Parts: sequence; structure tokens; C-alpha cells
Amino acid sequence: MAAGGAPRGELRQFWRTFSRNQLAMVGGAVVTVLVLMAVLAPLLAPWDPNRPDTKKILTPPSSKHWLGTDPLGRDVLSRVLYGARVSLSVGFVSVGIAALIGVLLGTAAGYHGGMVDNVIMRLVDLMLVFPRFFLLLAVLAFLKPSIWTIMTVIGLTGWMGVARLVRAEFLRGRNFEYVQAARALGVSNKVIMFRHLLPNAMVATMTFLPFILSGSVMTLTALDFLGFGLPPGSASLGELLKQGKANIQAPWLGISGFFTVAIMLSLLIFMGEAVRDAFDPRKTFQ
Repeated sequence: MAAGGAPRGELRQFWRTFSRNQLAMVGGAVVTVLVLMAVLAPLLAPWDPNRPDTKKILTPPSSKHWLGTDPLGRDVLSRVLYGARVSLSVGFVSVGIAALIGVLLGTAAGYHGGMVDNVIMRLVDLMLVFPRFFLLLAVLAFLKPSIWTIMTVIGLTGWMGVARLVRAEFLRGRNFEYVQAARALGVSNKVIMFRHLLPNAMVATMTFLPFILSGSVMTLTALDFLGFGLPPGSASLGELLKQGKANIQAPWLGISGFFTVAIMLSLLIFMGEAVRDAFDPRKTFQ
């Protein structure tokens, strides 16, 4: 029961605590709407994001172009929808890559300990020595820019925190009585690791994922702003901010990009803090 019932009970308690946080519930609803808008961008976008309207270059918001047009005459609202779609896609895929690598390495390090733990933790320390953003710039400078390249590189440079968290959970859990009993009964290490210990470790790991997601979205925006992200001309929030910087006389460009990024990141952080509080035992039983 300790292995199978605990995660379910903790998840039920998590939802009860999370649902009491009104800001988190509102944020979750808005994030859901944003995700749906991003997924349905081809249906919701009033214009082709890459098709210029030569008669409407750098025009302010109007009934035809609700958020105006950019220096090439492209509809800003359509590019915001597609840019949010790309940002969330990169965020979710890179989080999946980082979580997969971090969970596997953290599981091996925390359960086996000894030499395995030392090797993996030294790899984590080595990765943390290099500033992540400058490492991304160095790698992407030598690779052909594409959305899949950026997803992969961001994911491969963001797993260290997950690995350390999962390792800590396994170091704590491998000495539990039910784990010792499973070993005494001859249960294989694979079953103990992935069926008994990993579900308990994932409860705590879930609190970390929203922050990785917001960091991935911000990283993509910064890369696009500096010109190291998606191929030139791609609909992205970073490029919109870059256009706003280069065209101060057209404030709708910078304002549209800034508020889209700010709202998205703020809601993700609110949700992350609510998830963390919901899993905090000091607040769970208050």
C-alpha cells in the first residue's frame, strides 16, 4: 500500500489544496485558453502570418488589423497567435526532453549511489559550470536554425535540476521499510525503482516542471530577440519584440509582444507556485 496508495492519495490531496488557490485556478483557466488559442491558431488567425499586406505597412490597430501590422505589412495578431503556438510547443517539448533525461539520471544516481552517483553528479556539476544561455548561443551558432533543433538543445541543457531533485527523492526513499521488504523478497531493482520509488519521486518533481516550462519560453524569446532562434521571418514573440525595438514609432509592436510574453510567464509562475504550495506538507493540513 505504501508504494501504490501513497501517490494517489497525495495527488487527491494536491488537487484539494490546489483548487483552494483562486489565483492558480484562474491562471490555469487562462493558460488553458491560451493553449487552445495556440493550437487553433490556423483557425483563429484572421490573416496568414507570413503574407504581407503591402497597403498596410506599419499601420496602427484598426478594424482590419486588430493589433496593427509590422514593417513588412504582416498582421500582428496572427503573428502573436502563431508565436504563442511556437513558444508553447518549444516549451512543452523541451520540458519533456529535460524531464526524461533528468528522471532517468536522477533515478540511477539516487538508487544505486556509489560510483554511479558520483559520475552522474559530476556530470551535473560540469553542466552547471557553464552559463546555460551562453552555452545555448554557442551551440546554436554552429547548427542550422530550426524549431526541432531549438527544442532539442533547450531540453538537453535543462535537465540538471530535475536530476538533482529526483536523486534526492530516491536517496530519501530507498531506505523506506517497504523498499527494504521488497529487496528481501527478491523484487528486482528495476521494479523497485520504476514501480515503487519513481511514483513517489514524481509527486515532488511535478512542482518543478512549470518553472522549467516558463524558463524554456523565456529562453526561446530571448534567442529570437538576439537572432539566434528560429529562422528569419518565422512568427515568434522574440522577433516581434525585436521589431518593436527597431521601430519605436510603432509602439503596438513592442506592446503586443511584451504583454503576450508577460501574461504567459506570469500565469505559468503563478501555477508553479500553487503546485509547489499544494505539495508542501506544512500547508496541506492547515
